[in-house]
Amino acid sequence: MTVPAALSAPPARRRGRFGVHLFLTAVSLAFLAPLLLAVYASLRPYEETAAHGYFSLPRHLSFDYYKQAFVDSGMSKYFLNSLVIAVPGVLLTLFLASFVAFAVSRLRIRGGIVLLMVFTAGNLLPQQVIVTPLYVLFNRIPLPYWMSDSLTMYDSLWAVIAVQVAFQLGFCVFVLANFMRTLPREILEAAIVDGAGVWAQYWRVTLPLCRPALAALGTLQFTWMYNDFLWGLVFLSEGDKLPVTSALNNLRGQFFTDYNLLAAGSVLVALPTILVFLLLQRHFIAGLTLGASKG
Repeated sequence: MTVPAALSAPPARRRGRFGVHLFLTAVSLAFLAPLLLAVYASLRPYEETAAHGYFSLPRHLSFDYYKQAFVDSGMSKYFLNSLVIAVPGVLLTLFLASFVAFAVSRLRIRGGIVLLMVFTAGNLLPQQVIVTPLYVLFNRIPLPYWMSDSLTMYDSLWAVIAVQVAFQLGFCVFVLANFMRTLPREILEAAIVDGAGVWAQYWRVTLPLCRPALAALGTLQFTWMYNDFLWGLVFLSEGDKLPVTSALNNLRGQFFTDYNLLAAGSVLVALPTILVFLLLQRHFIAGLTLGASKG
């Protein structure tokens, strides 16, 4: 009869594992506490929490605030704006980053390391530093009427997409370049022997092997672009074009704010990112643990 590994381990090791699990549970609860409190508050009437406090036992629970938050804030159009920004931004960022990472890590080009350092150094620049130059620049870049109502890049979703791609590109290039270096070079050499050109080496050989890393980066990039509030506020002047994060301002009154209603709106705004993570969870975790078992 075989003994389970957990029972066969020495007592000191079992106590160590128990301590690690206890610590991780405490950290997880600490991170989840604000979200759980927001969900709990969104299910209770404001009058009840005002009278008994947010940490009191509930007397009435309902989803009325969710319906009110979705309708009063006009959240549907803001959801669409955020998706129009995030989805093309993520796809364009991953495509450009993977192409640059392939050239830097798999092709023998001059200055490849310097190019990688330049892309990585771009992440060290605070975004707020170039808000004013970008504002002036986008007001001077003309666009046709079917791309922008203002006939310039300012006050168009193109401006937000361009900034998101530019600022996220360096991080993705750094991650993908380091991942591609771990791929067996014999696979690429075999493709070259079979007559594969540079595009075939990139599209048909390298990219399929990078699926876990691309999924992990795609999840992170969608979360960052979807949750961004700064660039939409700076480069979009019309309220109908703002991302969904700005829709929460519509739930704030001039003299009174129902924070339970605001909590319901915040939970609704967070749902797409949670859904994306659940759909890509397996690939995301695989991407984070790549190389963990390599000696």
